[in-house]
Amino acid sequence: MADNSGLTGAPLGIAIAVISSFINGSTFVLQKKGILRSRDKGRGLIIGQVGNFLAYNLAPAVIVTPLGALGVLFGAVLASWILEERLNVLGKLGCIICCCGSVVLIIHAPKAVATSRQELEDGLSDPVFVTYILLVVLTLVALIVWVAPAHGTSNIMVYVAICSLLGSFTVPSSKGLGLVAPDVFGEGQSSVGTVALFLGLLGALAVSILIQFFFINKALECYSSNIFEAIYYVTFTSTVIFASALLFKEWMGLTVTDSFAMLCGLTTVCVGVILLRISQEAVITWKEKKEGKKTD
Repeated sequence: MADNSGLTGAPLGIAIAVISSFINGSTFVLQKKGILRSRDKGRGLIIGQVGNFLAYNLAPAVIVTPLGALGVLFGAVLASWILEERLNVLGKLGCIICCCGSVVLIIHAPKAVATSRQELEDGLSDPVFVTYILLVVLTLVALIVWVAPAHGTSNIMVYVAICSLLGSFTVPSSKGLGLVAPDVFGEGQSSVGTVALFLGLLGALAVSILIQFFFINKALECYSSNIFEAIYYVTFTSTVIFASALLFKEWMGLTVTDSFAMLCGLTTVCVGVILLRISQEAVITWKEKKEGKKTD
């Protein structure tokens, strides 16, 4: 089990995750308004991802990942304010639900986090986690090589599945790098195994991010960004939380009540995100349309 040092960093990690979500959500709104140029949009996204990297190394992934939904919330609110895009009743309800779900997640977040390289190595060698990763790799190969070329442009779940499954490498690798980096760049001689682990995690992170960006761009060329982002958020969050739970055993510090509350909070956030995205294309009215009188 982890020591209490993780407890002091968790609030800071949550704060950084919220700030990163605000940066990611506002970047697209400002770019659309013309305040940011294309290259500035890239810088904003990079800053947001760096913030996520820090957050993952200060708080459990099971709490940081769902908080990414706040980026959708911030984007919707800023778009309503800056771009004067109307936020209808469904969108406002989605904002409220996202906030409520995020509060539940923060209150019931697990307190135990991996704090050492040894715990990371033990998790990576765990037969359950190794079996899971092998299944993910085989599924990704099948999806990328055979399924995507044939059905990628006709079934949105193909690209969603590829990008979501890659989260099993992106987030654990990011958090793992934070655990291994002090041993590699700190004082003293680093062992060959430590350097190899660092390079392996760095390679897994780089490859997964590049493939992810490639298929996200392909998906946005074929499907509505609102629908894709809503489905992608739900599946990506679920995959990351499951992979992180297997690797870092973050759920071990939860009681039955906290576990149930976390599941309810995650479900609430996912529903809120879907409502926010759907609201951008839905037309809601409280008045019944009257049919004109027919004339003979």
